[in-house]
Amino acid sequence: MKIKDIINSFEEFAPLSLQEEYDNSGLQVGNLEKEISGILISLDVTSEVVQEAIDHNCNFIIAHHPLIFNKLRKITGSDDIEKSIILAIKNDISIYCTHTNFDKVNQGVSYKICEKIGLKNLKILSPEKNILEKIAVFVPTSHADIVRNSMFEAGAGQIGNYDNCSYNLQGEGSFRASNNSNPFVGKIGETHFEKEVRIETIYPKYLRNKILQAIFKTHPYEEVAYDIYKLENPHNNIGLGMIGELEQEIAEIDFLKLLKEKFNSTIIKHSEFLNKKIKKVAVCGGSGAFLINTAKSSKADVFVSGDIKFHDYFLAEKQILIADIGHFESEQFTKEIFYDIIMKKNPNFAVRFSEKNINPIKTF
Repeated sequence: MKIKDIINSFEEFAPLSLQEEYDNSGLQVGNLEKEISGILISLDVTSEVVQEAIDHNCNFIIAHHPLIFNKLRKITGSDDIEKSIILAIKNDISIYCTHTNFDKVNQGVSYKICEKIGLKNLKILSPEKNILEKIAVFVPTSHADIVRNSMFEAGAGQIGNYDNCSYNLQGEGSFRASNNSNPFVGKIGETHFEKEVRIETIYPKYLRNKILQAIFKTHPYEEVAYDIYKLENPHNNIGLGMIGELEQEIAEIDFLKLLKEKFNSTIIKHSEFLNKKIKKVAVCGGSGAFLINTAKSSKADVFVSGDIKFHDYFLAEKQILIADIGHFESEQFTKEIFYDIIMKKNPNFAVRFSEKNINPIKTF
């Protein structure tokens, strides 16, 4: 199996186009055509992690945080990032990182937090906007079902928990074929009227080319007429953070104990207790302070994340409990998602979880 095969599985799950502009997800070191001897999965890549891969004959490292994040002006081994790159190249090890795109997908980083806590009725806390498009394609009635189904198979027509969604309008199209054409119906030089169906459906814009290819492959016309519209509707299955509910409401102190147990947090920082029960829980893996107000607007009882700064706690305003379980702690189970993606298509493949403790934050 080649590196590109595993990467394709990851990018079907979390397309690179979803990453934030500042991010640098993707293949950072290596060759897509390289055959894989073993995979090591980790949250971060350090020289110790690369050495671990060497020791266990793993020539492919998959990590959450990008190794190359800021601009590199030289690679001399002056810091651990440069040492890691040099060590990986010398030993023919490829490195792939999937970061904020993995944060945004429906069953990504925040979903795993919810799963560990035991939340139900999950939905995205801050759905992504400006990611949806609508396509309207005009198809002769005889081929409407074929073209429509090909679009669905390519990923179009997903609205929340429903798929195969489309709007279909019967009409009549006209065209006149020139001498250089090869018309499916009608005669060259004569205006022809054909019964057609206008098929409308939506899709996330990263699927545009795939859907167009499906249309062109199944549409009988030499020249396909279609319109594409950008939508402002939020995509409810893509975005940052998640919100859900506990099976039963519990006291604030008991909820913090639950977090400490599930995430092995040595310390949990939190805002003042409000002396009310916890039922509705909002979460965001990594650094999620920017979603505190969104969590409040969603009427969450508590917001769980990492890297909460001093002044962020003032945003609680006696409306919500804020709990900082730590950046590493909130993302540590992302490796399980990586493992599941690989095993789904390659159940007998050699995959290792990194045993290196790459959490740079220690507590006393």
